[in-house]
Amino acid sequence: MGEQRAKVITVGLQKGGVGKSTTSGVLAYFLSREKYKVLAVDMDSQGNLTDLLTQQDIEYFEEKTVLEAFEDGSVEDYIYRVNDYLHVVPSDDYLATLAKRLYTSDEMKYITDKNLGLAGILEPVIHDYDFIVIDTPPSLSEPMVNAICASDYVIILAESSKWAFTAVPRFIETVDMAKERVNPDLEVLGILKTMNDSRRADSKAFSELIKEEWPDLCFDVIIKRKPATGRIPMEGLFDNKELSSALEQ
Repeated sequence: MGEQRAKVITVGLQKGGVGKSTTSGVLAYFLSREKYKVLAVDMDSQGNLTDLLTQQDIEYFEEKTVLEAFEDGSVEDYIYRVNDYLHVVPSDDYLATLAKRLYTSDEMKYITDKNLGLAGILEPVIHDYDFIVIDTPPSLSEPMVNAICASDYVIILAESSKWAFTAVPRFIETVDMAKERVNPDLEVLGILKTMNDSRRADSKAFSELIKEEWPDLCFDVIIKRKPATGRIPMEGLFDNKELSSALEQ
């Protein structure tokens, strides 16, 4: 694919239940449908992105995950090929040990800057893809920080709730810190409002507050809370008859 580098996009917020894995999966899936070559990287030990895109139980990937890629120094041998355009680096529960292993494991001593481990293991394949999409855990932990530091862009998910609203500025602060100290090319691509229920006054109010606080960052698209969207993790993306309804805004 020549010498053009993949655009690396992290989807994140240090709060659970805002739709990070579903959004990461949908983004990777639709980019691949447009014939872009996409690598989806699961940096959440829950393995939800892995499950959504591969339709395999995460136990299938035991010892064949991003954690082992950290130990080996490259993701090359840990890529699961869904089809010609969509590939996945899976995760499982053991990714929760990444922080400890980064600082104590002999296999990871080669990683001198512990924030740049993921960037390093992606480098051997960075020219093989058009996009790399990274899903992240609901905490500002080593997997999240590694994802941010490896990225060109970050999409911030903001559920229309108080806890998500208060989490956004702390997340932006983390991104700014990574930009200042490690990755000067890093940019916030935008804030995507999710789980929005316009029928509820509190949801509508927080949606409006988010728009007022960050008017230049908010995407026009708002992900609505509806049954078809909630069933995406169960029905998947590839043969889901409700997919169009789930994503219609």
